[in-house]
Amino acid sequence: MVDWLTMLIQMVSLAMAVWCLVSTFRDQPMLVPHLVGMGVLWLLVLGQVGVLVVAMVGGESPDEPAMVISYLATVALLPPACAVWGFMERSKWGPAVIAFTCLILPVLLVRIEQLWSPVV
Repeated sequence: MVDWLTMLIQMVSLAMAVWCLVSTFRDQPMLVPHLVGMGVLWLLVLGQVGVLVVAMVGGESPDEPAMVISYLATVALLPPACAVWGFMERSKWGPAVIAFTCLILPVLLVRIEQLWSPVV
């Protein structure tokens, strides 16, 4: 895993969560800037997923490859799925969906890192 990229994804994700929670509490619907933020976050996530897939194809393998692959698929599909769901929900709960996703994403990345290089 690229540690600095993981840290960047976590920081951007938490910043998006705060921004979307503020929008939720202000009763604002999800707007295009929210989608742009999710797009940037998704590109960062896809970069990290690509690095891990290349490492796995190159021979570096975690102890539980099936579990890592399932987490990678979840991490890669979660931002666009929730962005679409949040954009379709035209009430204040659209940004709340995005905030919830952005709070889950750092936890999933920590779990992938634990699976990738377990502490003995």
